[in-house]
Amino acid sequence: MDDLMDLYREVILDHNRQPRNFGALDPADKVVSGVNPLCGDKMTLFLKLDGNRIANARFQGTGCAISVASSSMMTERVKGMTIEDTLALYDTVHDMLTGNADPPLDQLDKLAALSGVREFPSRVKCASLGWHALKAALTEDAAEVSTE
Repeated sequence: MDDLMDLYREVILDHNRQPRNFGALDPADKVVSGVNPLCGDKMTLFLKLDGNRIANARFQGTGCAISVASSSMMTERVKGMTIEDTLALYDTVHDMLTGNADPPLDQLDKLAALSGVREFPSRVKCASLGWHALKAALTEDAAEVSTE
């Protein structure tokens, strides 16, 4: 188990040091800003849709390592996914982060690295910020979300 946690930590550090899909996307079909007042994380999510699929996803902002890594991994994963599959993935990740369910970690690939966050309740909001922005972008007409 320690080897697995070390691997997870390394994935998070890698995505924090070299975030994927970082920067604005213009033009974007959906733009949602998010804030985590507890930690000070701030991010903006940009989505380009192609019908029912996410053609491109990018983010920008500042935050702690977990917030940046989670948003980086999220944007990597959702590119090319349908909106329905993306919302199902949101539910799985949210349940994993909050400890409401034991998700199928083998199906989450690198996102499983975030499973250790639930051991630190104050960091769950950091990891979930980008995910809340994603859900809002796909289901609401919201321009901003907060983890509070």
